[in-house]
Amino acid sequence: MGRNGQILRISVIGTGYLGLTHAVCMADLGHEVLAIDVDADKIAMAARGETPFFEPGLEPLLRKNLDAGRLRFTDSFAEVGEFGDVHFICVGTPQVKGGGGNADLSYVFSAAEALAPHLTRATLVVGKSTVPVGTSREIVDRLHAAAPAGELVDYAFNPEFLREGYAVQDSLTPDRIVFGVTSEPADELMRAVYATPLASGIPGLTMDLETAELVKVAANSFLATKISFINVMAEMCEASGADVIKLADAIGIDERIGRKFLSPGLGFGGGCLPKDIRAFRATAQDKGVDSLVDLLTTVDTINLGRRERVITLARGAVGGDLAGKRIAVLGAAFKPNSDDIRDSPSLAISGRLADEGAIVAVHDPVAMANAARVRPDLRYADSVHEAAEDADLVLHLTEWTDYRAIDPDGLRSVVANPVLIDGRCTLDAAVWRAAGWTVLVPGRPD
Repeated sequence: MGRNGQILRISVIGTGYLGLTHAVCMADLGHEVLAIDVDADKIAMAARGETPFFEPGLEPLLRKNLDAGRLRFTDSFAEVGEFGDVHFICVGTPQVKGGGGNADLSYVFSAAEALAPHLTRATLVVGKSTVPVGTSREIVDRLHAAAPAGELVDYAFNPEFLREGYAVQDSLTPDRIVFGVTSEPADELMRAVYATPLASGIPGLTMDLETAELVKVAANSFLATKISFINVMAEMCEASGADVIKLADAIGIDERIGRKFLSPGLGFGGGCLPKDIRAFRATAQDKGVDSLVDLLTTVDTINLGRRERVITLARGAVGGDLAGKRIAVLGAAFKPNSDDIRDSPSLAISGRLADEGAIVAVHDPVAMANAARVRPDLRYADSVHEAAEDADLVLHLTEWTDYRAIDPDGLRSVVANPVLIDGRCTLDAAVWRAAGWTVLVPGRPD
């Protein structure tokens, strides 16, 4: 709730992953929320209490707040303009196709332009979508030019830090809340929006618009660099006979480094990290910061190279030629606890194997329907055993908890050849080897 228990009226523009999660969680904090989308099917689905994507805990929370009357959906910007004290813009900023990694800001500008004619009184518009530094100033100019209330419309930037699989937790109890503002009243209103988490001790950081815009992309770039670093160390370990897991454990104890995000594997994917670092690289190039361009280019190259490494291992494991070989792939989502297959290392590898003539059967607890829309040429199995039937090779490519519970003895009875590549470095190789499997783990000795 707002200050002194005040309930604020909040509108959320966009009901995709970010928008729907934000709308539900704002309602769960006690505010009255009205969410809008141009996609009528999305609105209808959300109004029925159904989410169009898998995110643990979100659908029950959606239904709870619908039933409580704190959350509604509409397709009318006029209704949104009249309703809201605070308007959050939560639309997508995908990569421009063929645009060198630049972010497509058309959805952000369209949302602001659709809202502006209906802003007839003092109000606050908040950008939450990840955008290149400098975008907020352009949105402010457009709002002031098009809104009847003119400069009475204030603006803030409030970056999101959602991790897929933990989005509800990250919305309700984030590790920090960033307020990019141009006025003290905007800061006060933003702190009223987030009064409940702030009261629990979560830090709220106030800063200018440009710094706030840089926070998300800088954080993601640092994490991407850390992930790519340990994967380079995995290559070094392979070349020298060392063990990358023990190396990561040892250097991760250093409090200056830390163990989080220091896990070797296939690198990062999804709809956020790759997109954000490429857009940040494009921004750095536009601003002439060549050292940042070089760093992010190297990070991206290292990350994509991990997929090539697994493909090379797969070829070697089946005798050098993938054509006609049966390969079981465990995992399609880019990470566990999600059905997101955007820039999924697993799905990219599966597709490459199929392109080289392999017969690929994929299993994933929740992401197979999404994967099938992107790669309908692959086979999709309802169980791990079905995927592995008569397989010449098993690839573990998404680290679902379910896969750590697999019985290696039982799975060995259905495969043609008991060979496993653990691309995520999370299975107990000793247990699998004791069951008669040949186990290959990038960065770890046999």
